[in-house]
Amino acid sequence: MAKLTLYQVDAFTDHLFGGNPAAVCPLVEWLPDQTMQNIAMENNLSETAFFIKEGDQFHIRWFTPLAEVDLCGHATLASAHVIFHLLDRKESEIRFRSRSGILVVSREKDLLTLNFPSDELSAVEPPPFLIESLGIHPVEIYQGKTDYLVVVGSQEEVEQLDPDFGLMNKSDCRGVIVTAKGSEVDFVSRFFAPRVGVNEDPVTGSAHTTLIPYWSKKLGKSEMRAIQLSKRKGHLWCKFLGDRVEISGKAVIYLEGEIILDNY
Repeated sequence: MAKLTLYQVDAFTDHLFGGNPAAVCPLVEWLPDQTMQNIAMENNLSETAFFIKEGDQFHIRWFTPLAEVDLCGHATLASAHVIFHLLDRKESEIRFRSRSGILVVSREKDLLTLNFPSDELSAVEPPPFLIESLGIHPVEIYQGKTDYLVVVGSQEEVEQLDPDFGLMNKSDCRGVIVTAKGSEVDFVSRFFAPRVGVNEDPVTGSAHTTLIPYWSKKLGKSEMRAIQLSKRKGHLWCKFLGDRVEISGKAVIYLEGEIILDNY
């Protein structure tokens, strides 16, 4: 009987039903790409992570319900949580090989820290339909490697967003980050990615590779606190290191089960 272990982990939270749920599937060897895509579609979470052990490090891949993506923060955090706490990793650091290069996750007690490459931003004039889809008047707009970054004037504007995802789906980017200075933390954000099957992602680690360089320059500080303002909310500790960023958060295991592939 062909069985795979599957975990579901709430990332960037210290309690169940908060943060961003990710599926994590450890493998001995890679499954066919279409099988992994079908598992992600069946899970119907924003991301499913698959990894295999390669010597002292791991190779990780991420799938939304519709596509494989180049970088995912919360599913990497969730995978590290599984490796540290359920697969009995003794070392305090994990190195992942990925489409985005080497990613490092370290732990200090129950806090996990992602070390990811920083994004590079360029000011742009976005397509009119993008602004129409958000229904707001941006202060600034940038484009990074995979996403638009839309800056607005207040946390309240971010909280009240009700995007038109049909219009937004015309975008040529993976997703749209909307951000503002926070009222209780340094900055807040929300993230929308209908093009890859995720209308709103609850907490998006990869988006913070864009947000951290922007807000570090804007606020004149390298260490910051952030909240992603989805219904589930995510709390992140952020640090700008130049060409790298650190994104820290906690995680909680929700589910352990089995995928049965006999009839596939």
